[in-house]
Amino acid sequence: MDKRSTKKSLSVQTLRRLPNYLNYLKGLDASKDEYISASALAAQLRLNEVQVRKDLAAVSPTKGKPRAGFEIRQLIIGLEEHLGYNSIDEAILVGAGKLGRALLSYEGFKNAGLNIVAAFDTNPDLQNKSLDGKFVFPLDRLVNLSQRMKIHIGIITVPAEAAQEVCDLLVEGGVLAIWNFAPVVLQVPEHVYLRNENMAASLALISQHLQEKFTEEA
Repeated sequence: MDKRSTKKSLSVQTLRRLPNYLNYLKGLDASKDEYISASALAAQLRLNEVQVRKDLAAVSPTKGKPRAGFEIRQLIIGLEEHLGYNSIDEAILVGAGKLGRALLSYEGFKNAGLNIVAAFDTNPDLQNKSLDGKFVFPLDRLVNLSQRMKIHIGIITVPAEAAQEVCDLLVEGGVLAIWNFAPVVLQVPEHVYLRNENMAASLALISQHLQEKFTEEA
């Protein structure tokens, strides 16, 4: 049985907090710290104690002990399992330009359970070459290779005008989840999960926060 099928279903908000818990716990001295309480973790990360306690209870393989808290080693195991770090998922990337190359070279993906096995591009100068250990194929080979390799994750880093076409090819190739970095709204079937990384929107939020901060100080 696939271990991932036994995990509890967690909210998006909870999943976003889990990496912060994991990074903090992995930074502790294992020879000195064996247990940690929800209140201590909440204080260190400046989060709501009640919410942290619920999160830890949802992911920990064992129950917390009164006064001592949760066993850190078991808690790390539970966090990694819920984040999918124990089961590498293979992905393909379409668009081997500057952003695509940056993602191809990012070593942290494997630690997070993601392995980009190949890239695709329409630029003849990039095709049939290796970039950071990933072979770049012509785009017309995407569907066939995706089906043969049973790839379920596709990453889009192409210009906006080409993104929907690439998206359609990924769906045709059997991809079930798409991570889109193109600044455009894509149309996908109901069975395909779409995650958009809108950098312009993120920058707008940062700008708004700074403006509000400067207004308060004025």
